[in-house]
Amino acid sequence: MDETGGRLIFQIGLTLIPGVGDILGKKLVAICGSAEAVFKESRQSLKKIPRIGDLIAHALADKEILFRAEREVVFIERYRITPLYFQDKAYPQRLKHCLDSPILLFYKGTANLNSSRVIGIVGTRRATEYGKKVTHDLVAGLIHQNVIVISGLAFGIDSCAHRSSLELGLQTIGVLGHGLDTLYPWLHRSLAEKMLRQGGLITEFLSGTKPDRTNFPKRNRIIAGMCDAVVVVEAGRKGGALITADIANSYNRDVFAVPGRVNDPFSDGPNWLVRTNRAALIQKADDIEYLMGWKETGNANRSFQRKIFIELTADEERVVKLLQDQGQLGIDEICIQTENQMSKVAATLLNLEFEGIIKCLPGKIYSLI
Repeated sequence: MDETGGRLIFQIGLTLIPGVGDILGKKLVAICGSAEAVFKESRQSLKKIPRIGDLIAHALADKEILFRAEREVVFIERYRITPLYFQDKAYPQRLKHCLDSPILLFYKGTANLNSSRVIGIVGTRRATEYGKKVTHDLVAGLIHQNVIVISGLAFGIDSCAHRSSLELGLQTIGVLGHGLDTLYPWLHRSLAEKMLRQGGLITEFLSGTKPDRTNFPKRNRIIAGMCDAVVVVEAGRKGGALITADIANSYNRDVFAVPGRVNDPFSDGPNWLVRTNRAALIQKADDIEYLMGWKETGNANRSFQRKIFIELTADEERVVKLLQDQGQLGIDEICIQTENQMSKVAATLLNLEFEGIIKCLPGKIYSLI
C-alpha cells in the first residue's frame, strides 16, 4: 500500500474510535498534528487532553480499528471512490467551516464540490404535482447561473430536483445516509447512475452502513453545509426538510421556502418557516437570484477592475489574486496562503467588502463580486 493509502487508514481509523465524534476528532488532530500521530501518541499523553480520558485512550490501542480501516481502503481503491479528508483542498470548503463537519467524506462523481454556486432543494417524500412543478421551474430558472443542485436522493421533492437538473443539463449531487456499497431507495438506482456521470454521490458513512433512521439527520447537515442556500418546496412541520432548514439556519446559510395553500398539509412546513422568519418567501428562481445577489452588472465589474489596479494595498492585492485564481476561499485558508495572522486578514477582508470588491458567503467563505 502506498503512502497515501497508509495515511488514509489512520484517517478512517480516527472516525472509528468509540466516543470520538467529528468535533473531538478534529481537536485531536490539531493537538497531535495528524490522524496518524493520534494513534501513535502515548496513552499517558492522551489522558492529559481534556475529554479524552482512560476509555478513549484505551480504545485507540484496539488493533481492530485499523484492521477495519484497511478493509475500507481496499473497498475505496477497488471502486475508485475519492476520500475527502477535512484538511484536503478538494474537501467541500463551505462544509469545512461548519463546526460539526465530517472528518472524512467518500465521494464518487464528476462535479466540483467547491463550485461557485450551490443550491440545496429539499422537501417531502410525498410531493404533489404542484410541488414537482415548482421544483422543476426553480431548477430551470437557474440554468444560466450554472448552479449545482444538492439533495438527499429520497422520493418526492429530492428526486424531482435531481431529475430536473439532469434533464436541464445541470450537475446534481446526492447526499446519502449509508455507505456507497448500497443505494436507498433501490428504485433510484438508474437515477443515481446518471448522477455519477453528471454530478455525484457523497456520504460520510463507510461501506456496509445500512440506511438506518438515525443516519438521515446526520446526512441533512451535509446538505445544509455544502450549499449557499437551502430551498424548502413542500414539507410538513416535522421531518427531514425542516431539520435541514434548521441546520442551515444554524450554519448562517440562506433558507428559502415556497408558500402553499393554508389548508395543504405539505405547505404547513414552508408556510411556518416564512411565518416565523426562519426562511425568506420565494415564488420563482428570480427571487433566489435577487436574494443571493447573483444578478451582477457590467458597471460593477468595471468599478471592480479600477479598484484592483489603482486603490489596493499589497495585502489586498494578494487576497484578490488568491480569489481570482481559486474562486472561493474560507478565511482560514486565506490566512494559510497569505501567511498572515487572522486579525490582519480579517481587517483586509473587511476593507475589501467595504470597497465592494469581495463578498462574504455563508460559512465565512469569500469570493469576488
